[in-house]
Amino acid sequence: MSTQPVLDVRWVTAFLDRPASAFEVAADFWCAALGATLSDMRGDSGEFATLLPAQGDAALKIQAVGDPCQGAHLDLEVSDSVAARDHALQLGARSVADLGSLQVLRSPAGLLFCFVPIRSGGVRPPEAVTPAGRVRADQVALDLGPASASAELDFWAALTGWRVVASVRPEFTVLIPPPELAIRLLIQRLDAEPSHGPRMHLDLACADVDTAAAYHRSLGAQVVAEQEFWTVLRDPAGEAYCLTARDPSTGRLPGH
Repeated sequence: MSTQPVLDVRWVTAFLDRPASAFEVAADFWCAALGATLSDMRGDSGEFATLLPAQGDAALKIQAVGDPCQGAHLDLEVSDSVAARDHALQLGARSVADLGSLQVLRSPAGLLFCFVPIRSGGVRPPEAVTPAGRVRADQVALDLGPASASAELDFWAALTGWRVVASVRPEFTVLIPPPELAIRLLIQRLDAEPSHGPRMHLDLACADVDTAAAYHRSLGAQVVAEQEFWTVLRDPAGEAYCLTARDPSTGRLPGH
């Protein structure tokens, strides 16, 4: 079976999936945290909106969901959604919904993602200058148990053709997209199988993690844990995300 990518990903959008009951407070928080404004609500039930950045092209959306909530999901813009779906199925994904130009799938580990037509025309990754300084929401982390992490990394690498790079710790591996794309992927191998299954969360590159954490706390976030290069928080909707010491321009940690 060939693992050569047959799709050309033109843009990646990260959806922040939040419980419908907490959608408004989550949207207000993320707009303030990223210096963004909220678009008009869209969808059959008015369930999602775009976080419009002050600079650059939009790469984040927020969606009201029911249970189970996996924290986030990805939209990959491609020229042929059906061909992309077929390639993903060959690599071990499963189809959830065939809506023609919109294809909804789950990865081998069960994480939700979609293929959608090229529509954004995005070419400039968004940037934000907030009271916390420069930040960029540029990374989606896939939180996986030890039984599925390796196969999931192989799946996403084969699907996208993105460059695979080891991170500063052995449990992290980064998939680096072409520079014109705004969102990269981090495969995180957890120490044990997560009780509620695999999840996704957003990582922000910050010029100053401590200042960003203080600002986010003032907006209603709660600090969960502090590590050498990142701080884990929960937003007002209860979903985890991380502030990292990576440079907002390069995505790299200081000294690496």
